[in-house]
Amino acid sequence: MIFSLVGLPGSGKTTVGRQLARRLHLPFVDSDHEIEVRIGCSIREFFEREGEARFRDIEEDVLDSLTQGTPKVLSTGGGAVLRPNNRLHLGERGRVVYLKSSPEELFRRLRHDTNRPLLQVADPLLKLKNLFAERDPLYREVAHFVLETGRPSVSTLVNMIVMQLELSGDLPKPEPTA
Repeated sequence: MIFSLVGLPGSGKTTVGRQLARRLHLPFVDSDHEIEVRIGCSIREFFEREGEARFRDIEEDVLDSLTQGTPKVLSTGGGAVLRPNNRLHLGERGRVVYLKSSPEELFRRLRHDTNRPLLQVADPLLKLKNLFAERDPLYREVAHFVLETGRPSVSTLVNMIVMQLELSGDLPKPEPTA
C-alpha cells in the first residue's frame, strides 16, 4: 500500500514521512524531490521561470506515477491537492494522512525559509492563512486520517499514524512480544 502525507508547507510531511517509512520498513519518496530530478533545477527556479501552472502539470504527472507501483511512504508538495486528479489518485491508490498545522505554527517554523516559492511575499503569515483557507477543505477531502501537528514530537506523530493505520486494518497488527 502507498501511504501519502499531505499538508501545508512546513507541516512536517518530509520529516514525518522519513521516520514513518523507516518504521514501516518501506521506501520513502518525496514528490518534490522527484519533480526536481525531472525538471533539472529547484522548484523555486522552475516556478520563477515557467510559472505555477506548468509546475502543477509536471506535479500531476509525477504524482500519477508515484501513486502506482510498489508500497511506499510518499511525501507530497503542499499544493498537490489542488488538482482533482491528484486527489483522486492519492485517495484511491493508498491511504492519505493530513498533517494539519495552524498558519501561525507554520509561520514560526518557516519564517526564515527562503526556498518555498509561495512564501516569498511581503506577508508570509497572511499567505499561510490564505493557503490554509483554500487548501484545508481539499486536504480533508482526500485524507483518510487527520492529525494535528502542533505539539507532538515527530516520533509521537509517527506512533499516532501507525496506530491509526493498525486500527483501520491498513497495517497488520504487531505480534505481541513475550
